[in-house]
Amino acid sequence: MPDFHIYVGYRTISSWSLRGWLPLKKVGVPFDETLIRYRVAEEKAKLVALSPTGKVPLLVHTRDGVEVRVWDSLAIGEYLAELFPAAHLWPTDPVARAHARSISAEMHSGFRPLRDHLSMALLERWPGEGLHGEGVAADIARIETMWTHCRETWGRPHGGPYLFGHFTIADAMYLPVATRFRTYMPHLMPMCMEYVEAVLADPDFLEWEAQAERDPPPEPPTP
Repeated sequence: MPDFHIYVGYRTISSWSLRGWLPLKKVGVPFDETLIRYRVAEEKAKLVALSPTGKVPLLVHTRDGVEVRVWDSLAIGEYLAELFPAAHLWPTDPVARAHARSISAEMHSGFRPLRDHLSMALLERWPGEGLHGEGVAADIARIETMWTHCRETWGRPHGGPYLFGHFTIADAMYLPVATRFRTYMPHLMPMCMEYVEAVLADPDFLEWEAQAERDPPPEPPTP
């Protein structure tokens, strides 16, 4: 039985589940995975009993006979980065690492207009919808500036397709944004489109997407 167990929500709409799941895939350890259909009362009750916040994702690690519970996407990434330094979930260069942490925290706490108007809909294609919502254009412009800076400063010079060359927690934080850009199709600068195409071709993301296609669709939200 694996030492790691991650609880995730609906793969088509739970962006934070994807952000927590990707670093676990990247470290390459065996793990069990449970889908929590949190719009079903019984499943929600199960989640509340498991997680201090009653939300997904939740990572449970059996460590020296004790269950360690980590219930936030960014905290999951940090925990795994400490446990598996060889996976380089953060850049090794201290300046790049500080920048990666900063933009990850910015995603964690910000971009409310984008979240409100361009919700994650992994398998849908709704070109143009939501793009004129208040604050959306500013959020997209900020993300484009951020991605371009990372790609020009670290990604391209290091020879990889991701923000800092190789896949990091920062890419996990922004991959759900890339899925939104595919869904709603805003006009993006060429370098940003290249990044979107790269992360959406990531093999671990493709595994998540394939399972999302097999999963039953989410239940309607409770009124």
